[in-house]
Amino acid sequence: MNDRANISLADLDRESLFHPVTSIADLEANGPMIYQGAKGATVTRDNGTELIDMGAGLWCVNVGYGRTELAEASAKAMTDLSYQHFFGGASSEATIRLADRLKTQFNETVAGADIARVFFGCSGSDANDTAWKLVRYYNNLRGKPEKKRIIARKGAYHGLTWAATAMTGIEGYHTAFDAPLDSVIHITCPHHYAFANDGESEAEFTARLIAELEETIAREGADTIGAFIAEPVMGTGGVFVPPAGYFEGVQKVLEKHDILLIADEVITGFCRTGNWFGSGTYGMRPDIVSLAKGLTSAYFPMSASLISSRIWKVLEGASPEMGPLMHGYTYSGHPVGSAVAMANLDIMEREDLAGASARLGPVLKDALTEAVGDNPYVGNIRNSGLMAAVEFVSEQEGRVRFPAGTNPHKVVAKHCLEQGLISRALPFLPVTSFSPPLTITEGEITEAAARYGRALKAAMPELDALR
Repeated sequence: MNDRANISLADLDRESLFHPVTSIADLEANGPMIYQGAKGATVTRDNGTELIDMGAGLWCVNVGYGRTELAEASAKAMTDLSYQHFFGGASSEATIRLADRLKTQFNETVAGADIARVFFGCSGSDANDTAWKLVRYYNNLRGKPEKKRIIARKGAYHGLTWAATAMTGIEGYHTAFDAPLDSVIHITCPHHYAFANDGESEAEFTARLIAELEETIAREGADTIGAFIAEPVMGTGGVFVPPAGYFEGVQKVLEKHDILLIADEVITGFCRTGNWFGSGTYGMRPDIVSLAKGLTSAYFPMSASLISSRIWKVLEGASPEMGPLMHGYTYSGHPVGSAVAMANLDIMEREDLAGASARLGPVLKDALTEAVGDNPYVGNIRNSGLMAAVEFVSEQEGRVRFPAGTNPHKVVAKHCLEQGLISRALPFLPVTSFSPPLTITEGEITEAAARYGRALKAAMPELDALR
């Protein structure tokens, strides 16, 4: 082993690590970007370069990097009770209190919510797999074994475990994986700017999408469809804010046809949209809610699935006959993760991060508009709280796209790194996204937007050549 000490970290990475969502060829050619530290909204590379992280990792470091409160909560929990499983009724205080807190918080902040129980996992992807399984289990218990298929939307991202991959509506994640796509029906992405017909108003666009949902259910048969899954704001697809009246119309259709609503709040939960939950921001009344990321601000891998009374009553009633519900994970309800989550939620409440997101969201949008709003390749700038996006077009008139495969947003993201800024190039449309830690300052937002403006200016010769 000693002879490995003289190999560079970059070469060790190339030889040892299998990176998620990474081009193997690009990694071989260019090597990894290695980070060694972070504080607040800034991350530091191994070469000492500091970057403003306008992605909060992967939409997840909501309270910012380097919070000693979370380190202390973790250390105490590891000392007191480093692990406890939750199978067979076993439990622990931190997880009991976290479940009660989440249930209460959702019911008190989302109008019409009726959450009965909380199930814990390890990631947003497995939370969505849990939702998939519960839809099937629930309908089997009700004597409706055909009512299993899921309606999702094109452009949606729901994770990369088996079922979550199928529910994801971005084709690149399906290639060569043989995901069970026959169990999922993907309908139109509710992004007015990109997918409205010429001259179609937002209200007309919403009406068309609701009609499509009705037609899809009629064609496929309501007795075959178990649930509709939706992110309140579609994050990885491109920060798509729902058009006015969209979820109101969707829910009327679902209620009419006895179809469950799954809210994927993995990104939008925990203050990201300016409220505690995106369901509250956009008037959703979900039957299942998937949470992760901001639950611990990514200081510990943990997810939560909130289950409504509608579902719980069926599970509870069938329990004497069915016996144990045979689903769970080794790390479900991990006591260390629960302690970290409780300390994380304390910070969010004490520092009013929902209020900060609501206040700073318009500041971010205005700063981006000031920096790049007059660029001929910028088609749309939008936000929901501290989620924002810049969408690129080849020509603004007619919303003309750059040629397929040219990826102008990736060119811009590359120049962002050179300007000391992290902005993600997303995988569905040519969009760069912004979702900084909710603790970011107004000054840091202004500086980040200025750096983004310089990056886009530097990218212009390459963008001109892509047309």
